[in-house]
Amino acid sequence: MFQSLMRTRRFAALFWCQFFSAFNDNFVRNMLAMVILFKLGEAQAGPLITIALGLFILPSIFLSAPGGEIADANDKALIARRLKFAEIFVQMIAAAGFWASALPDPWPTYSLPLLYTALFGLGIISALFGPIKYGILPDHLKTSELPAGNALIEGATFLAILLGIIAGGYAASGNRSAAGIVAQLMAVALACWGASRFIPSTKVAAPGLRTNPNVIASTFGLIREIRGDLKQWTGALGMSWFWLTGTVTLSLVPVLLKTRLGAGIEIETAVNAIFAIGIGVGSILAARVCHGRIFLLPVPLAALFMAGFLIDLGLATSGIAPTAIATPVWDFFQSAKGMRLTFDVFGLALAGGLFAVPLFSAYQSWAGEDRRARAIAANNVLNGVFMAGAAGVTALLQSSLVGLSEPVLITALGVLNIGAAVLLLRNLPADFFGDFLNALFRLLFRLEVKGQENVAAAGAHCVLAINHLSFLDAPVMLALTGKDCVFAIDSGIAQRWWVKPFLKIARAFPMDPTKPLSTRALINEVKGGNKLIIFPEGRITVTGSLMKVYDGA
Repeated sequence: MFQSLMRTRRFAALFWCQFFSAFNDNFVRNMLAMVILFKLGEAQAGPLITIALGLFILPSIFLSAPGGEIADANDKALIARRLKFAEIFVQMIAAAGFWASALPDPWPTYSLPLLYTALFGLGIISALFGPIKYGILPDHLKTSELPAGNALIEGATFLAILLGIIAGGYAASGNRSAAGIVAQLMAVALACWGASRFIPSTKVAAPGLRTNPNVIASTFGLIREIRGDLKQWTGALGMSWFWLTGTVTLSLVPVLLKTRLGAGIEIETAVNAIFAIGIGVGSILAARVCHGRIFLLPVPLAALFMAGFLIDLGLATSGIAPTAIATPVWDFFQSAKGMRLTFDVFGLALAGGLFAVPLFSAYQSWAGEDRRARAIAANNVLNGVFMAGAAGVTALLQSSLVGLSEPVLITALGVLNIGAAVLLLRNLPADFFGDFLNALFRLLFRLEVKGQENVAAAGAHCVLAINHLSFLDAPVMLALTGKDCVFAIDSGIAQRWWVKPFLKIARAFPMDPTKPLSTRALINEVKGGNKLIIFPEGRITVTGSLMKVYDGA
C-alpha cells in the first residue's frame, strides 16, 4: 500500500509538501538550539532552548481554531498553497538570522532575535497548516488507507526532522558559508510551495461556515465540541500527551548530552537523528500492525514502553557528574553509557511512532466529514497547550529557582507515562482483548479477512451463520466482530469446563434449540440490535466443507 500511495498525486503532493515544510521548521529550530549552545555560550542554555520550543508552539494554541474553520470553509488545497507561499518570506527572516550568526562578534548576538522571529512565523504557518494536512487525508484516502497514509506522513516528517537536524547542526558548526545556507533555505521554501501546487483540490466541507473573528471564543467552542464526544476527547488528550512527551524529551536530551557527557555538535546531531529514525520506523511498523484497520491495541502498550525507556534514560545519566571535557564521537558510541543512551532514545522514539499513528488514524475516522478540519484544529490546540505548558514548566524546573536536573525530569516524565497508559487503557473506546486476538491470529495463522464490509452493510439486526471448522472459530469471530455480537451456544456444551472461560469474555447465549421459548429469547436479542453468531452445522466438520444444516439451527 505504501508504494501505491506514493505513486498517486492525491497523496504524493501532500507528502512532499509536508516533508519540505518539516525540514524548514526543524532546520531553523535546531540551528537556533545549536547557536545558543555552542556559539552564544549562554549559561542558561537549557531554558533558552525550551523557550524557543515554546515560541514555536504558542501560535498553535490561538490560531489552530481559525485554521480549522478556514480549512472546512474553503478548498484545503488552495489554502495550503497560500500558506506555503507566505512561508517563503518567513524563511527570508531565518536566512538573515543565519547570516548574522556566521559573522564575527557582536553579530551572532543579533541573530537570536531574528531566529526567534522566524521560528514564531513558522509556528503561525504550522498552526494554520496543521488542520489542512491531516484534515485533507481522509478527503483523498479511504479509511483503510489512513494508517498507511498517516505513517508515511509521520515518516516523512521525522525524516525531514532528521535531515533538518543534521543540516542545522552542520550549519551551526561553521563549516559552511552563510551564502550556502541562505541558498539552501530559499530552495527548500520554494520546493515546498511548488509541491503544494500539485495537491488536488477538495470539495468545501462546510460551505456556509464563517470564521469567527473572536479567536478565544472560536478556540473554546471547538474544545467544547470535542469534549462532548468522549472518544474524540480521549483521543485528543492522548495525542497531546504524545507531543508533551516529545517536547520535554527534545528540550532535555541536548542539554543532558552536553553537560553530562561532554557531547559536541556531532554527537548531538547523531542522537537527534537516531530519535528521528526511531519515530519513522515506529510509524511504519504501526501501519503494518494496523493492517488497514482502526486498531488501538498498540497505544497503551506503546505508552508503557515509552515510560520504560524514559525511566532507564534518566537512571542511566543520573549518576554522571557534569563535565566540561569534550567527548569524541567514536568514544561516545563505543562506551557503555553512550550505547545505553542511544538504545533508550531509539526505543523511546520507536514506541512514540507506535503510539501516535494508530491513535491519530482513529481520531481522524471519528470526526465527521463536515467538521474534520475543526476537530483536528481542536486537537492541535490541546497539543499546543500541553507542549507550551510543558515547555514553561520544564524551563522553570531547570532554572535556578528550582534546580532540578535533567535526569530527574526525564525519570519523572517516564513515571507520568505509566499513568497515561493506564488512563488510555481504561478510556479508549476499543475492545483490547478482541484486538489482541486479532493480532495473535494474524501473526500465528496469517489470518486474512475478505468481505468484512458486508457485515457492516447488513446493519445491527443480522445473523452471521458460520461454518464450523475448528474450536478456534468462536475466538476468531470474537476477534473480528468485537463484543457487540451474541454467540448462540447449546446449553449442554456451555456446561463443559473448557467452554466456560470463553463465556466469561464473550456475550454468549446458552439455549436449548428444542425449546421454543429459548429460540424466541434469541430472536429478541437480534431485535434488540445485537448481531447474532450461530454455528448451524451443530458440530465441527469432518469433511472440511459445509455439512448438513439442522432445522433447529
